[in-house]
Amino acid sequence: FARLVLKCIKRIPAGRVASYGQLAAMAGLPRNSRQVGSMLKEGLCNGGMPWWRVINSAGKISLPRDAGGDLQRRKLEAEGVRFRESG
Repeated sequence: FARLVLKCIKRIPAGRVASYGQLAAMAGLPRNSRQVGSMLKEGLCNGGMPWWRVINSAGKISLPRDAGGDLQRRKLEAEGVRFRESG
């Protein structure tokens, strides 16, 4: 499962995002979105992985601003992703 999720994350094109649930479904286990989140939290997706392109099901950044959320937003904005005023 983890290898499939990593492949899916690598395939998210610049300027696009995918949710934890979408990645879990693409990897064949649609009910395992929390596992995808845990992988990201544990740093299993570092090393060139575009982790910043993964968001929650509400279309928002899950990380608090001071824990990487600001960095994620800046990276997404640099790729052309637009945000609503509400986040």
